[in-house]
Amino acid sequence: MNGTKGGSGRRIVLWRHGQTSWNLERRFQGSTDIELTDTGLAQARRAARLLASLKPDAIVASDLKRAAATAKELAAITGHQVTHDPALRETYAGAWQGLTHNEIVERHGEQYAAWKRGEPVRRGGGELETEVADRAAPFVLRHVENLPEDGTLVVVSHGGTIRTTIGRLLGLEAHNWESLGGLSNCCWSVLGEVARGWRLLEHNAGTLPEPVLGDDD
Repeated sequence: MNGTKGGSGRRIVLWRHGQTSWNLERRFQGSTDIELTDTGLAQARRAARLLASLKPDAIVASDLKRAAATAKELAAITGHQVTHDPALRETYAGAWQGLTHNEIVERHGEQYAAWKRGEPVRRGGGELETEVADRAAPFVLRHVENLPEDGTLVVVSHGGTIRTTIGRLLGLEAHNWESLGGLSNCCWSVLGEVARGWRLLEHNAGTLPEPVLGDDD
């Protein structure tokens, strides 16, 4: 398996949106519809130029503004229409949304600690991570089925939703999803199709995938 076209199987590129003002403030966004900053837009334009060289066959995106605006930059280069869907929205986190990280720890410390331990928690009374995966992962797989044999799907979404989707597609137990590190703004992860399902080829990348040259290929 490598990072180039030609007999490498289908790929899923899961791309996190660019920076927002709430990201800078470490404020929990969830399903709140926050726009990109100017820096976030510049990040999207830079990343889009790189991702376009992967020659994606389709682009799907969350319908929240920050993801839609990020996807628009790649669509402008590739000419693809973007399919937007709420299935790719970030986790709804109820009372946590709009709070800073410190405020969450102060007001919901036990709940936060349980979530970090990998326990099923409705953060702020919102969605479980498994419920996010239940809506996002099947949506992604439906669009993968429409790809050509060596096709590439770009999924423009949010950090939490991408993490749960990767965990589900890799077959990891939900309590282990936290072991997948977060994605920086406008970075991406790449899953490649292999005989046993899906394999994580790149994680939190900001440069193009390189072939794996070694015994583990």
